[in-house]
Amino acid sequence: MSKKVAFLQGNEAAAHGAIYAGCNFFAGYPITPSTEVAEVCSIELPKLGGKFIQMEDEIGAMAAILGASLAGSKVLTSTSGPGLSLKQELIGYGCIAEIPCVIYNVMRGGPSTGMPTGPSQSDVMSAKWGTHGDHPAICLVPASVQETYEEIIRAFNLAEKYRTPVMVMPDEIVAHMRERIVFPEPGEVEVVPRKAPTVPPEQYKPYDTSFGDVPPLASFGTGYKFHVTGLNKMQDGFPTTKAEIVQAEEERQVRKVNANVDDIVTFEEYLLDDAEVVVVAYGSTSRSARYAVNAAREQGIKAGMFRIKTFWPFPDKQIKALAQKVKGFIVPEMNLGMASLEIERNVQGKAPVLSIGRVDGEPINPDQIIAKIKEVK
Repeated sequence: MSKKVAFLQGNEAAAHGAIYAGCNFFAGYPITPSTEVAEVCSIELPKLGGKFIQMEDEIGAMAAILGASLAGSKVLTSTSGPGLSLKQELIGYGCIAEIPCVIYNVMRGGPSTGMPTGPSQSDVMSAKWGTHGDHPAICLVPASVQETYEEIIRAFNLAEKYRTPVMVMPDEIVAHMRERIVFPEPGEVEVVPRKAPTVPPEQYKPYDTSFGDVPPLASFGTGYKFHVTGLNKMQDGFPTTKAEIVQAEEERQVRKVNANVDDIVTFEEYLLDDAEVVVVAYGSTSRSARYAVNAAREQGIKAGMFRIKTFWPFPDKQIKALAQKVKGFIVPEMNLGMASLEIERNVQGKAPVLSIGRVDGEPINPDQIIAKIKEVK
């Protein structure tokens, strides 16, 4: 039997991927250029017994998905730059209270309202540093419509597995381009269920570390009563200011992600076996980078591409290894050097890092990348 195929936008694929992953609750607020996600969810979720709600603003939307997640739903919200800024306080709440959820953010020009219809890649630092305090961060950056579908499924899996908010951040080009997509059959792609408690309600503690760095999460309304707060807390969920407990809790929450980078971090290596110059790219910019690498090879330049698929945790180990053997890095991105900072942190001066930053609402083209490759060569 042939598989179902369709010609979809990235945003449409994201909504369908979320539903495949088991999403049954969406709350959001319309914002260019992510509104199509809400539109598809408003049509498809009610057909499956799911819930769609348009909230009064982005803050309310984020609060709604946190509440629905605590009640046992798999939840999604979609937004773009200014909306992400409004969500940040409650994203931090989701981190400290360890509430699984997926935030789909289409990167557009900024800061503030910037260019609502122009592409950008300038929200990637917000995914890690947008909230105050220390917290874990997982952020995925797909480069195609098919990959958007697949990565949002992975985002739901990671959110449930590590009990944390997960962000998916396509740039506007990926979100609005249309490509052929092949839908997997039910059960073909793994869908990770939430880890439920194995103790009776009277023994349950929502942050019981005897079960590991990711404690099981009960659902409200199932007989389990527990306390949830944005304050530093004890294993029973109630607030504490005891220094040793706060320190251990903060470290555990970061550790549950940082200790599992090999499970979380994904990337693509293209023509890197003998590469002397490496283009590090992500999102739609990686498509120009691939073209540029092929063109450079035709001109006798040993170029290759390292494509970031998981921006946070950053692929530190892979970049450090490349720095030991290449002559230089080119980092094209639709911002003024955000990934470049992370590359420089890992390269530690072992090779030059040349940034191509563009924030005028136009994509980075292959010719710009080829010119930089020749500078290193």
